[in-house]
Amino acid sequence: MKHPLIIAIDGPAGAGKSSVAKSLACQLNYLYIDTGAMYRAVTLKAMRAGIDLSDGRVVEDIARQVSLGFATGQAGVIYMDGEDVSAAIRAPEVSRNVSAYVASYPGVRQKLVELQQAMGASGGVVMEGRDITTVVFPQAEVKVFLDAGQEERARRRFEELSSQGREQSYNELLADLKRRDQEDRNRPGGALQCVPDALVLDSTSKSIEQVVAAILHVVHEKENQPA
Repeated sequence: MKHPLIIAIDGPAGAGKSSVAKSLACQLNYLYIDTGAMYRAVTLKAMRAGIDLSDGRVVEDIARQVSLGFATGQAGVIYMDGEDVSAAIRAPEVSRNVSAYVASYPGVRQKLVELQQAMGASGGVVMEGRDITTVVFPQAEVKVFLDAGQEERARRRFEELSSQGREQSYNELLADLKRRDQEDRNRPGGALQCVPDALVLDSTSKSIEQVVAAILHVVHEKENQPA
């Protein structure tokens, strides 16, 4: 008999985690949890409040106060204090501040990790981020590390922004991505790393469908194992 799984996907920015996780959640009728969006939402709330993002104590207070939520069947939608902020959290200024400040504060990470663990405790979730397999759900039944070359990831971001009418140079995006990779891999808590038992996939020359198919193969094997 099938039992609901915890599917944990880690990887650097632009590797395709969100697209892959959304597709998996849709096909499996699982709850999709974008943990990066949660950090972005805290960043957005702090920016709207006009606080100094370098003041970790105040930012941590914001994280403790904010209400965040997702819903099955609404992949890609995040609610902050009841408001759909899915588009607002993708603004370039939010992207610049989330890794540099907000995601590095221990109090923010502690609060959001607790919330993520509560959301996924019963299984039936696809959760993606930077520290899901290492910190949030090291006991996940399916662990994936999704990677891609930096140039390819920058190209994808460039095309995404261009399709939205938001202009930014490719070189700037590549430099920003390299900076974020450095920050993500070297932060003191929740650093990006690949665990030994993860399914490692490089999406540089693969379609979303190919990546999803590879993960689904593992999922279907695990679903039918005794709980």
